[in-house]
Amino acid sequence: MFNIFAKRRQKLKVPWAVDIHSHLLPGLDDGVKSIEESIYILKILQGLGYRKVITTPHVMSDHYPNTNVDILTKLKTVQEAARQNSLDIEVQAAAEYYLDEVFIQKIDSHEEMLTFGDKYILFETSFFNKPAFLEDAIFKLNAQGYQPILAHPERYAYLIHDLNLLKKLKNMNVFLQMNLLSLAGHYGKDVKTFSRKLLKAQLIDFVGSDCHHVLHANELKHMLNRRNINTIMSQNILNKSLL
Repeated sequence: MFNIFAKRRQKLKVPWAVDIHSHLLPGLDDGVKSIEESIYILKILQGLGYRKVITTPHVMSDHYPNTNVDILTKLKTVQEAARQNSLDIEVQAAAEYYLDEVFIQKIDSHEEMLTFGDKYILFETSFFNKPAFLEDAIFKLNAQGYQPILAHPERYAYLIHDLNLLKKLKNMNVFLQMNLLSLAGHYGKDVKTFSRKLLKAQLIDFVGSDCHHVLHANELKHMLNRRNINTIMSQNILNKSLL
């Protein structure tokens, strides 16, 4: 009897093993502010079952004009700190690109951009209005051999009532990455409801923590219930293919 209760109290861990969206390089954006915070969060993620983290600082011309050198230099600092703290979790970096005119210029000029996996490139848009050049940017990314991944589609107001547009983007070879905390209601009831709708429609390709700080990392623990894990694993989630 006691063993049965002990099993029920065991903490659940993520079965997808790889996180593809977070902000754990200190001082580059609205994510962590110090190396100590980065290491603290990486320890939490390791305890939750993550074996690899691909952290993705914002690249946003108006607010966070990070360059490849900025990101990769800070990555080395975090990797060294993780080694010194004997963490058994791999840390890599790409970027979360904001879809604006500057991003289009990067594409048009064939500027080298930070990707992961099979030329996966993570991008986001305005939360409120659909960019006029959304489809054009996707076409150009595909033409250059990138695999575009739209970050947290469940959070965009212009998509919440337009499932057909999401299906159109999928038909244009766009992968969709859902934030795990959306399922926990972190961004509100409407986002939580839409997240489940996207999962039910089998539209989600990746999940990500979008972890910016310790609060997010701790909230991940609370979303790891059997229902959420089973719902996610019923999809063709590609995270584990990045190990």
